[in-house]
Amino acid sequence: MHRTAPRLARVLACAVVPVMLVVSGCSSDSDSGKKSESPAKTGDSTQGDGSGTALETPEASKSPEVEPAKFAKLPAACKSMPEKTVKKLVPSAKKKNGTPSRTSDTMSRAGCSWNGLDDNGVKGSQYRWLDLSYQRYDSETALGESGAARAGETYQRELAKAKATEGAKKLATAPLKGVGDEASTITYQLRKTGEDFAYVTVVSRVENVVVSLTYNGTGYAGAKPPTVADLTQDAVGAAKEAVASLPGANK
Repeated sequence: MHRTAPRLARVLACAVVPVMLVVSGCSSDSDSGKKSESPAKTGDSTQGDGSGTALETPEASKSPEVEPAKFAKLPAACKSMPEKTVKKLVPSAKKKNGTPSRTSDTMSRAGCSWNGLDDNGVKGSQYRWLDLSYQRYDSETALGESGAARAGETYQRELAKAKATEGAKKLATAPLKGVGDEASTITYQLRKTGEDFAYVTVVSRVENVVVSLTYNGTGYAGAKPPTVADLTQDAVGAAKEAVASLPGANK
């Protein structure tokens, strides 16, 4: 009886060991049977949405870079014309300092005009009118369009508007060099108040700004009216001065 007890203990111990090994073996088989998932690759430009469709990452959907607008400010239009220029083009201006245009956005729009009748008694009178305007454009990153490109579109519209003047006669358009990045003159004659007026419009683009200048005049009481050629030279000179005032306003 005393010998049986130790022997029985050894049998029970041997019986337990295989059970533990089986359990351990089952656990190992279970783990090895699972398929390992590959980690997502970093640096991919797209991600899945679960439907098999690739989605753009924030990096891939960034707006394209556009050139910054060169000019952030506009000059005071009435001060951009030198006093001597105003006196030459509009000798008897009602307001020598000009009449500023009304605008709710002085950062993008500016304008000024001068007009006057130079009375020469029995020799008649000469009427002159000068108008100057600036239009500035910022770059639009969301649209992928630079300020210069937007100004170029307005430049073309201003030319088209001048050429579409109702009643214009002998209309002519010519490219102009030396006034901004691109410029043109539009000249024509127009009958108003019983007199023949000569008109000159100079439209130019300087980077992201469009400068438009119109100069016209006629003679009254028997005075000989000016010709388009007479007014063009003065108008082009004034347009150059208007363009030259832009860098100073952005210092």
